[in-house]
Amino acid sequence: MIRSTAGRSDTAVGGVYAFVAYLLWGAFPLYFITLLPAGPWEVVAWRVLLALLFCVLALTVTRGWRAIGRVVRQPRLLGWTAVAGVLIFVNWTVYLIATLTGHVIEASLGYFINPIVTVLLGVLVLHERLRVAQWIAIGVALVAVVVIVVGYGQVPWIALGLAFSFGLYGLAKNRVGPSVDALTGLTLETAWLAPVAAGMLVWVSATGGITFGAYGTGHAVLLGSAGVITAVPLLFFAAATRRAPLSLIGLLQFLTPILQFITGVVILHEEMSNERWIGFALVWVALVILTADSLRQARRNRTPAEIAEVV
Repeated sequence: MIRSTAGRSDTAVGGVYAFVAYLLWGAFPLYFITLLPAGPWEVVAWRVLLALLFCVLALTVTRGWRAIGRVVRQPRLLGWTAVAGVLIFVNWTVYLIATLTGHVIEASLGYFINPIVTVLLGVLVLHERLRVAQWIAIGVALVAVVVIVVGYGQVPWIALGLAFSFGLYGLAKNRVGPSVDALTGLTLETAWLAPVAAGMLVWVSATGGITFGAYGTGHAVLLGSAGVITAVPLLFFAAATRRAPLSLIGLLQFLTPILQFITGVVILHEEMSNERWIGFALVWVALVILTADSLRQARRNRTPAEIAEVV
């Protein structure tokens, strides 16, 4: 009974951590819009450099430099952190372009599609076998994209770019596995990107001027908070995955695109044509199918001991 109570408590805490992480990610559009007139290239550069600074300070406080050393001595793991860094850089850049140019709704579509892309990558890259319901969900999602393309008149590149870049990022993190914790991984990923980010700031300065410090103290503080705001939800998410079951994490992940969608429609008043509504509705149908199938499979895979512990 004690172990059962402790297990439920751990799951509850993990659920709270996941909820906070997804809530923060869902609020990102409102934060990044306050950084205007800073452009996406400047913001992503500061995001990389300041996140690296935050990680260095956190590693120093927690005495986590040994974990960095262990990864650096393993070329395979180090290589995967570089791949992950490139992919998350692409994801951050596309997301900032979307947010700062009035495409928050399309960005939310990318994160609605992401779970389906992850399943598809499992088939194409990891050669996993899909269940019938998963194939149906992928088919419905493809129809949704076609409807949006036909109705909107163009391919939703932002949504697809976000979905595939984050899906591939997850795949790279899967290759690393538990050998690299969240703080170590983010430190190495941003360290790989630091020279690129520094070069981008030089380019921004030469072409249009850096906004950091040019628009008052408030703007400077907000822009200077990019590192903390980037790292904190990632650390909450890492803490959640160590405590809560993936089924709970998977259900809560839809909080982020839902909040982004509401922000785009209600607060920013972005356009939603009938074709877009139909496309989004089809995506939501696909997600319901996928989620229901995942929950059903999770129940089937439970061992008698796990069932007894829950009871």
